[in-house]
Amino acid sequence: MPRERVGVTIGEREASIGEAQVSKPETMLAMSANTYRLQFGDAEVARLRASASLGDPMVTDDLGSPAALRRLAEVEVLITSWGSPPLTAEVLATAPKLRAVLHAAGSVRPHVRDAVFDRGLLVTTAADANAEPVARYTLAAVLWAFKKAPFLAADARRHKDDWSYLSGRGELSGLHRTVVLVGFSRIGRRVADLLRQFGIRVLVVDPVVSAADVAATGAELVGLAEALPVADVLSLHAPSLPSTRRMIGAAELAALPPHATLINTARGALVDTAALEKACLAGLHAIIDVTDPEPLPPDSPLYELPNVMLTPHVAGSLGSETREMTSCALTELERYAAGLPPVSPVTRSALEVQA
Repeated sequence: MPRERVGVTIGEREASIGEAQVSKPETMLAMSANTYRLQFGDAEVARLRASASLGDPMVTDDLGSPAALRRLAEVEVLITSWGSPPLTAEVLATAPKLRAVLHAAGSVRPHVRDAVFDRGLLVTTAADANAEPVARYTLAAVLWAFKKAPFLAADARRHKDDWSYLSGRGELSGLHRTVVLVGFSRIGRRVADLLRQFGIRVLVVDPVVSAADVAATGAELVGLAEALPVADVLSLHAPSLPSTRRMIGAAELAALPPHATLINTARGALVDTAALEKACLAGLHAIIDVTDPEPLPPDSPLYELPNVMLTPHVAGSLGSETREMTSCALTELERYAAGLPPVSPVTRSALEVQA
């Protein structure tokens, strides 16, 4: 748990962040070499060194190597990101002084196991920072979907010298303005807020949130069966859980209006891929950033259909955007070293309904 310094007020502790600490927690980074190069530049490393004691190796993706095992015996904080090995009970047994796992990316599911919570370790996430680019991507996808822009771009390649076929097509006017968000997650909430400024009707499907919470963003909480027939855009923001696997199947896709567009920036497993392929072959429009499996097999029709925009999992943080997640993790490190509570803790119970 975070260390508290006796006899220091909250205001004094807040002011201490960024100042020299009496002692810096022994810290190691658990992530792939490529991730480290992407997320840690000179500024980030300098900030890390200001708040942590670092040894050799400073970064590893193999917690079972002799060098890593020597460090784990002394490490108090692990900063994790993409490429982190799973933190199993066996790994934790080699790290008796470990107190915190600070994740410099979104979901901790790939590496945080029950053993981490059994030990009572602090776990934090940078998912809030990662939510921003996904929400912005989704907003762009929704606005494109209203005018079918990605699909017209593909269609234009087949009608290079005659665009008269577009005249009279009312579905391109952008008059359809109901967006259904499945999942009121960090990203779903941000998307609802962004859509509100455009006067778009937003319906939310989520079994674990309250109607009042949804209404605070100007949206309305409804059931999936009620929402699908009126969805001009169906945008998925639910976590990948056993209960959500293939929640959008043939029946759900068939319930959508003929002009509707499906957007998936969440997890591919939310959608029955075979049903999606059949629906898109029949004319459903789709903007797909995540698939199941990922990538799709080379013979999937989704690669070639002009009514499908398929991108290779790019909605989340890329390039310099990933440094925002690094900053979140370093803020958590600074707060831990100062004895302050975390900004974005992850609990076992929360992980049951979160990505």
